[in-house]
Amino acid sequence: MSRARRGIYRALGGGAMALALLGVATPLLPTTPFLLVAAWAFARGAPEWRAKLDRHPRFGPILQQWESRRAIPAKAKAAAVAGLSASWGLIVLTSQTAIIPAATAIIMGSVGVYVVSRPT
Repeated sequence: MSRARRGIYRALGGGAMALALLGVATPLLPTTPFLLVAAWAFARGAPEWRAKLDRHPRFGPILQQWESRRAIPAKAKAAAVAGLSASWGLIVLTSQTAIIPAATAIIMGSVGVYVVSRPT
């Protein structure tokens, strides 16, 4: 793999990890999806960073549950559904046409169904 490609994966993983860490402290920002993106990117661009994530006491178990059973913790599911709902509510309040809320309802609803349908 080229250095540039590794750099892109590392930057993507770093950005996703920053958002995951921010999600730990911010109520409506979910941690798990960003953690999964970071783990995916680090596995391709920085395997040693991925190994650190796997050994981390807080994040390691989440990654292990996802990889073994495709499971999402209940708190992460609740945060994701709350975030989707709040975001859609803002779209409804600020949209000037009905098509935008309708389209985003389909997309966000699909994401919500997927998240809720995963094992806990």
